[in-house]
Amino acid sequence: MDYAILTGLVLVSGVVLAVLAQWKGWRPSLLAILAVGIGFRVLIMATSAIDTWQPVDFVNSFKPAGEAILNHRDPVLGSNGGWHFLPTIPYVYGLLLWLGIPWEIGGRLVTVVADIALIPLVGKLAGGPRASLRAFQYACNPLAILVASVHGQVEPVALVFGVAAFVVARGPGAADRPGLVNDPITLARQSVSALGFGGAVRHALSAAPDAVRRALAPHPGEKPDLRRALLAGLLMGLALCAKSWPIWLIPGMLLLLPTVRARVVAFVATGVAPVFFLATLPIFAGTSLSQLPEVIRVIQDIRPIVGEWGYSAILVGGDWTLDAGIATFGTRLIYVTMVVVAILWRRADPVDVTTALLLAFMVVTPRLGAQYLLWFMPFLVARPTRFAWPAIIGVSLWAGYGYLYMTQFDSKTWWELHSVWAQCSVVLLPILALAMPWGRRVSKAPAEPLEPLSPGPVPAPA
Repeated sequence: MDYAILTGLVLVSGVVLAVLAQWKGWRPSLLAILAVGIGFRVLIMATSAIDTWQPVDFVNSFKPAGEAILNHRDPVLGSNGGWHFLPTIPYVYGLLLWLGIPWEIGGRLVTVVADIALIPLVGKLAGGPRASLRAFQYACNPLAILVASVHGQVEPVALVFGVAAFVVARGPGAADRPGLVNDPITLARQSVSALGFGGAVRHALSAAPDAVRRALAPHPGEKPDLRRALLAGLLMGLALCAKSWPIWLIPGMLLLLPTVRARVVAFVATGVAPVFFLATLPIFAGTSLSQLPEVIRVIQDIRPIVGEWGYSAILVGGDWTLDAGIATFGTRLIYVTMVVVAILWRRADPVDVTTALLLAFMVVTPRLGAQYLLWFMPFLVARPTRFAWPAIIGVSLWAGYGYLYMTQFDSKTWWELHSVWAQCSVVLLPILALAMPWGRRVSKAPAEPLEPLSPGPVPAPA
């Protein structure tokens, strides 16, 4: 990278401004926040565009996907396996290439615009008197600048729609919200305590049909909630069109909605955009009907690449490698961890639930690119924890070393540095774990009290 020193100075300046804003309690105007955020991102985008070093996937994967659309070919099959997602973003790439914008600018323009739009959304997600402070801190976020302006990775596009879905789902009112109000675990405990295990099971089976009918029955004045649910679901669907990982954002979005009917509407609406972009591939991308199964297979395929991050880097000595055993173990560990975290944080604010899920994912995943670390950033910035800034600075330093320092060397030296860099990522795992919202596992926001289960008539002993 030719402009590593300038980029590094901008990133350090962003951290200093963000920490100073926290210390001084700054509440800048939206215009000032956007000026800082746009200035940082456009400057680094401009220098990255004229740099002699360009990210490999940015050139060899993303650009061919856009060129495939330009030539009316399928972006998944036409990018030699480089694009594993729906064609939504390649459509934009193709449009920018058609307009004659150089790829080094156009490819990054998509992610930079999305990341700029994220700035006020983070403030909206934070809510309350510190909304402008949180928006400013995201405007200065070093990892966001690296991912959007240097790498051109599409994480900001997925996040802008995902965070927008959260903001819409929450709607007006207080920023703090309760988690799972009718907590099934607590209800089950009450039932077992009152009826015994067998009686609780019989009561649950007999009461289930009526409970479902009541949950799905229309309620007066629910139309605004259903409209919010529809829009939130459509936005989350667009997030899934950018990448598949926003599936971990869906539980938090659903918890922000007030009724079961609204959650059903949002869940169904989430599938609209992905199905649309998949079904219209033959129309807009020239994909033949016979190719659709192959496109779906490629999108679903996750190569077992390990060795970049965490325990997998230790196991393979910090070298990228295909290891199905480690990848399979890691995938199962992710699923188990997500279930455990969801249970532990079930009564937390939905934003905190999401932060916990994403940070836990980073701790246990066997495969990770530096851009993945942006997933949790808007949520952690909006609702910081005690160890939020150690985590933010830590992952930014680790990613910055890879982007700025390692790119100064030839391929052989880069691989030698990569081995050490990847294995050093284990230092970040406990910091990310500590940054989880451990002190906010139960939301303090007011919620409807749980309805005690009626034990009904208790049979007399024989």
